[in-house]
Amino acid sequence: MPPLSVSTQRSIQSAADIIRKSKRGVVLSGAGISTPSGIPDFRSPQSGLWSKVEPLEVASALAFRYDPFRFFEWLRPLATRILTAEPNPAHLAVSQLQQMGFVQTVVTQNIDGLHQKAGTKNVLEVHGTFQTMTCIDCYNKVSSKPYIRPYLEQGTIPRCSHCGGILKPDVILFGEQMPHQPWLKAQKASLHCDLMIVAGSSLEVLPVARLPMQAIERGAHLIIINHTPTYLDVRADVVFSEDVAIILPQIVAQIRYQLKETPKPLG
Repeated sequence: MPPLSVSTQRSIQSAADIIRKSKRGVVLSGAGISTPSGIPDFRSPQSGLWSKVEPLEVASALAFRYDPFRFFEWLRPLATRILTAEPNPAHLAVSQLQQMGFVQTVVTQNIDGLHQKAGTKNVLEVHGTFQTMTCIDCYNKVSSKPYIRPYLEQGTIPRCSHCGGILKPDVILFGEQMPHQPWLKAQKASLHCDLMIVAGSSLEVLPVARLPMQAIERGAHLIIINHTPTYLDVRADVVFSEDVAIILPQIVAQIRYQLKETPKPLG
């Protein structure tokens, strides 16, 4: 890792100071926190998933109903990456911030489960999850586990044991509503937090992108760590236009130093 600039080091110290004073911290994570784990994002001009295919043609509710086989064919290599990925230092740093008592809730736009793999609790998956599937005919909800290996290894389309209908992963496609309870909890957490850390999100996808604005309008501090600019950079206390997998662990190490603890390896 190249040495951090003086301005970045100062920003890390400022962010650590803010976090240490928080009691109701929320982390809002996006695709950028998982790209270091090998999971591609959706919107990067060259490498993003949407640079290769029109999203409404494969990943909308209508497209799934019309041609679910094309959806599963498109999803298979991505699902392989997601289900075999491991948490990176940014996920571990979020978990450590929670263990230290500074972060209570994680709101994630990701469907990879890496926050949970890193040991984080109270993760609100507002764009759905791969952990369960629902039959598009009888609406029977089941665990994904029995279907994952046959799908990844042979491309077997998961089907309902009750009616034979196709099982759709409980991830949110274009044209679908977000899961009700996680979204309500995410809004509540944003309205009552005293700190929000945006980790790897460009804040371009509504309605999630409004959550940080709701937080700062209620007086919360805002820290943004994202490679590209966001619409709230001008309102944030601290902004890092750098790799979240580098910056977040450095912030945790600085907090430990301030607390006179020996920094622990982030794995």
